[in-house]
Amino acid sequence: MPILFIIDPPQSLQLKKDSTLALMKEAVKQNHEVYFCLQHDLYIDANQLFCRTHRFELDIFPKHEKNYETHPVSFFKALFMRKDPPVDQAYLHTTYLLDIAEKSNVKVFNKPSSIRSWNEKISILQFDTLIPKTLVTANPEIVKQFFKDHGDIILKPLDGMGGKNIFRVSEFEKNLNVILEIMTNHGHQMIMAQQYIPEIKLGDKRIVIIEGKPFPYALARIPMEGETRGNLASGGQGVAQALSKRDMEIATIVGKKLLSEGLHFVGIDVIGDYLTEINVTSPTGIVELFEQTKQNPAELIINALH
Repeated sequence: MPILFIIDPPQSLQLKKDSTLALMKEAVKQNHEVYFCLQHDLYIDANQLFCRTHRFELDIFPKHEKNYETHPVSFFKALFMRKDPPVDQAYLHTTYLLDIAEKSNVKVFNKPSSIRSWNEKISILQFDTLIPKTLVTANPEIVKQFFKDHGDIILKPLDGMGGKNIFRVSEFEKNLNVILEIMTNHGHQMIMAQQYIPEIKLGDKRIVIIEGKPFPYALARIPMEGETRGNLASGGQGVAQALSKRDMEIATIVGKKLLSEGLHFVGIDVIGDYLTEINVTSPTGIVELFEQTKQNPAELIINALH
């Protein structure tokens, strides 16, 4: 089966830890024909969607043959959109092209229209019984009142990833006004505020959901000393652990809904007993889970193509 992966520049991938590369390797292992491209390699001509692609050859990747193969996207039976956020204009335009791929009976992981509708921060509001106290606003005064009510909060942008630009604001914070000016662009850009969850010290748990079903282990990303962010990109340590009863409850509820929206492979973040984010663009963590549990999420994901 020919499979296309839309990826970040190959040289930017961490060859031993990248989840996209793990999926590509697994697809090759299962005897699929694997191709890759960048999002700007997609184009429409004569009302047909095409892509300039390269064959995935593990022995030379991230290098590849300079010559590319051009295929109509309908040539592929499945397509993985694995470009990392931010979900900017270029990303959104790519999802519109992938809508056309879906109409050509290409199975797209994940459904392009659902990637657009499920903002990775705001979408948790659809599960109000599973989340901590949460505020979304561009108004600094409303954030200050939220801080006054709860005393210890987390501020995050709505389009970030990897723990970037996330702040903890406690009673000792002297720079709240400056932080809010920058984050909200003087009241013009919405941000999210959440009540601080002390259990972050035990790990920000990444739970992988495949075809609506949670993988039985979470990757608890434990912050470094003095940090409030557990993201691996921010220096957190990933430790695999079996899902708790509450983890399973959250993942089952969320997974069922996401599958109905065409979101086949997602990663949710859980701190303590609370859902904090839903990652639908390019979920990670599957390499670490495989290394520590000897159960392979990539195999389950590629199996889901059949």
